[in-house]
Amino acid sequence: MRLSLSRSEVVVGEPITATLKIYQRANIVGFENAKLPTFNGFWSQETYVPDNIEFKRESLDDKIYNTAVLRTYVLIPQKSGVITIDPSELVCVINVKVNNSTSGSIFDQFFQDDYRQIRKRVTTPAVKVKVNPLPAGQPASFGGGVGNFGISARLTTDNLKTHDAASLIITVSGRGNVALLEEPKVNFPPDFEVYDTKTTENTDKSTGGTSGSKSFEYPFIPRSHGDFTIDPVEYSYYDVNAGKYVTLKTEPLHIKVAKGKGGDSAPVTTVTSGVERKDVKSLADDIRFIFTGKPNLSGSGAYFVGSAFFWILLALMILGAAAVYLAFSKVAAMRADVVGTKNRRATKMAQKRLKLAGEYLDKNLYTAFYEELHKALIGFVSDKLNMDMSEISKDNIASALTDGGVGEEQTKAFTDLLDACEFARYSPDGGNEAMRSHYEAALNVISSIDSGLRNGGKSLRKAATVVTLLLSIGFSMNIQAKDLDSLWTAGVQAYTDGKFSDASEVWTSIEKSGQKSATLYYNLGNAWFKQGNYPKAILYYERALRFDPSYSDARYNLEFTNNFVQDKIEPVPEFILKSVARKVCYLMGSNAWAVIFLALLAAALMMGLLFLLGVSAGKRRAGFYCGIALLLLSAGALSFSIWQKSDSEKADTAIVMSPVSSVKSSPSSGSSKDLFVIHEGTKVTILDEVGTWKNISLADGRQGWIETSDIEII
Repeated sequence: MRLSLSRSEVVVGEPITATLKIYQRANIVGFENAKLPTFNGFWSQETYVPDNIEFKRESLDDKIYNTAVLRTYVLIPQKSGVITIDPSELVCVINVKVNNSTSGSIFDQFFQDDYRQIRKRVTTPAVKVKVNPLPAGQPASFGGGVGNFGISARLTTDNLKTHDAASLIITVSGRGNVALLEEPKVNFPPDFEVYDTKTTENTDKSTGGTSGSKSFEYPFIPRSHGDFTIDPVEYSYYDVNAGKYVTLKTEPLHIKVAKGKGGDSAPVTTVTSGVERKDVKSLADDIRFIFTGKPNLSGSGAYFVGSAFFWILLALMILGAAAVYLAFSKVAAMRADVVGTKNRRATKMAQKRLKLAGEYLDKNLYTAFYEELHKALIGFVSDKLNMDMSEISKDNIASALTDGGVGEEQTKAFTDLLDACEFARYSPDGGNEAMRSHYEAALNVISSIDSGLRNGGKSLRKAATVVTLLLSIGFSMNIQAKDLDSLWTAGVQAYTDGKFSDASEVWTSIEKSGQKSATLYYNLGNAWFKQGNYPKAILYYERALRFDPSYSDARYNLEFTNNFVQDKIEPVPEFILKSVARKVCYLMGSNAWAVIFLALLAAALMMGLLFLLGVSAGKRRAGFYCGIALLLLSAGALSFSIWQKSDSEKADTAIVMSPVSSVKSSPSSGSSKDLFVIHEGTKVTILDEVGTWKNISLADGRQGWIETSDIEII
């Protein structure tokens, strides 16, 4: 018994014909205990099973045999490699002639049986089939076909109304593994409701389904009216004879859909019926688009907490609160000492200028006092405003004081005092009380004008210096900002035009110039994703989230891109309290928490001042408790801000950039063992570093050593 194959070397999916034959030169009268082959690794189908076994004469190895076909099969290999077909077994019942001893009677030859039956087990040898894999580079439309095929498509009707049913029928015909053909992918218009595909085979049974056709019916119902087109359907198969993939394509099919009854509105109704509502159908998934606004670039880490400006504001707030406390305390003390208040207002300069006038006041020399007082006032304003004596007049003095930054009230008090001196010099004695009143008024006005002139001059000079400095800095920064803005805009335009490589180059040049921002990293991640470089995309999305943990678009794109990472790692659960604290911390960015800290601290300082300076016991009590609560809240906000900044500045996480990386048991390639293999895009935590090796940990806790060149730090 033999099992013969039409071919002993094929590719996956290529049909083979297998024939099981028995060869005999003896008198076979029957068969028993047949064990037919199982054909493991093949799709198989019997194509011939005889009702009566008929023998034919056939030559084999120069001998004549009676042969009969027991079975014929069609085999289609389902996997590559060398597949062994197990032996078949059959027990044959054979008549064998024997020589019997006779009694010498002439009737022996009529009544004595010279044959007896014996049983002989026959087996087929094991048969090996070499199955080669299909070549690489399968088209996306490959439907598993191996052989030679054609395709056709038709509609049951191309003119229908909304909510009417119709079908698209695609037929693939030819020779090959027809029974195993998969259904083609059809892109229907979005408003078409498509139902389960129905499959029908029409094959030649004698060929075991390797010749014929297979039809796929796609029932559909259009839900809106209009003219629609079903795009050409592509279907690819592997041509064994040509040794290549062949892609078939149908013609586009046009459908005209008119308004059905359900879509027409009634002419006269009292109740308006709405359309049938249903979920929005997702047609495809993709990353979110790039950020096109201003990128808010910064030359260094844009963390407010810990910056010079942060410490300056903090110091100013504390000093301001202390100054307010001291000022209010001093005012309260001065209010308690009304008599000494007037004396303390006079500066040493004013007392010096009015020293001689004070002596005349003590001696009650009326005319001499007013002459000296007038002389002191004129001398003061002449020295302070650098005015010549010929320019001295009441109007000139008032104008000069106003230009010098002295207030209108102080200027009027000064000119009124000059008028009083002029009037007193030519009027009768008004008494010592009037002289003392004018003396104290002179002390106050000279002191206040002197202070106003000093502060006004300094303020003007400082303002001029600051304005000049800011203008010069702003001019240089404006030039740099214009260059960066033009580069940013060029990158946005390149990305929009589909030139993703150009966009990544432009934005990388901005990054190399030392500029950083969450939106810059986000756009770079998008550009790398569109180029198919998923590890780079993940790296930049992670950097964007380091910069701004609340960036929802970056987080969405990161989760979307992680679907393309080959390694699936289940992370070790984090302690519940730490997990909750982290979620609260990352509700906002570090800078937002820093601003909240300053605002809460300012409110706490105000409550502290209320506690220290409050008049009633209720106000002091409210200031104390509110101040403590605000202080605790500000400490929490500060800790969240510092936590985020610390996480961002850590260089303890990285992304695997090498397509395949072996993680070893020690930092060496020769004496260490391979612990496990990870692939590009996987995120790892860096624990230690030795030479060109880094000790890493996966999210599930596994550790090992990897070469530094295989990863890139976030």
